Amino acid sequence: MSSLDEFLGPLHHGVWEVEIPIESVTEPLDQGWEVSRINLPSPGTIASYRKGKYHVHETATQWRVHLDNHDPKHHPILHLIDDAPLLLMIGDTFGTLIATTRKKTGNEAKILEGQSKAWKDQVLIGLFIILVGIFVVTNPLLTFKGITRLFVPLVIIGLGIFTITKSVRVQPFRLNDDPVLYRGIIITTAGFIAFYLPLTLWIVGLLGILAVWMLATAIVLLGRARKGRSAIPEGFVSRIVIAILSLCIVGLIFTYPIEIVGLLMIVLGVIGLLLGIMLFVNGVRLKRWMERT
Repeated sequence: MSSLDEFLGPLHHGVWEVEIPIESVTEPLDQGWEVSRINLPSPGTIASYRKGKYHVHETATQWRVHLDNHDPKHHPILHLIDDAPLLLMIGDTFGTLIATTRKKTGNEAKILEGQSKAWKDQVLIGLFIILVGIFVVTNPLLTFKGITRLFVPLVIIGLGIFTITKSVRVQPFRLNDDPVLYRGIIITTAGFIAFYLPLTLWIVGLLGILAVWMLATAIVLLGRARKGRSAIPEGFVSRIVIAILSLCIVGLIFTYPIEIVGLLMIVLGVIGLLLGIMLFVNGVRLKRWMERT
């Protein structure tokens, strides 16, 4: 009987990631492993788990395990700065969407088993997301204005109302006098205030967060690079490139803030386009597969 933990030794000797055939691990993951809900996109990932600094992606054929520099459970900010820089997140998202679009799903029978019209859902949803992506790409600043002046305030208000309802008892009707009620009222009020915040404040807030994030990423990565290649087993050259590009973008944020906001919206729109194309292509593949069976 072999557990996943028995294969992780190389991670402490300069190897950034180990790939373990799925059949080699005969014991279930122990209780120390927890499901990881938010991860950098990775092609073929079925599920993701964490155990301290260990991070594993489960695929259909193997376990891919790497060792993060910071445990996100205890050091979430450092994890974002060092292990998940913004440019890496964007790059991996593009790579995963493109790889998923090109790869056949391989589980058509399983999908169609529970929903004979699954292909229609994917095609329609894909077309809708493609249209949204096109709109965002062609109207980046209008999209940003809509997100900050309408979408975000409505989401905050919805979250506040949901929080308030958690403090309400229906039978018999009663408002619980507890912190949940007051928290919900505060969140809802913040949502209404958000409707009236000037667009400039939203731009300064967003770009300020991005500038701090990227500057911190560049400083940390360059600091590790000074210690040599062994200090960056995940990829010395790639991390240096990310650090330099991050510094360049920080400079552009202060020089061309409006253009950077537009660029961010275009990136968001292109991601939406790729996601829509992926769903559309998979839906067409399912349709063809269904016609052959």
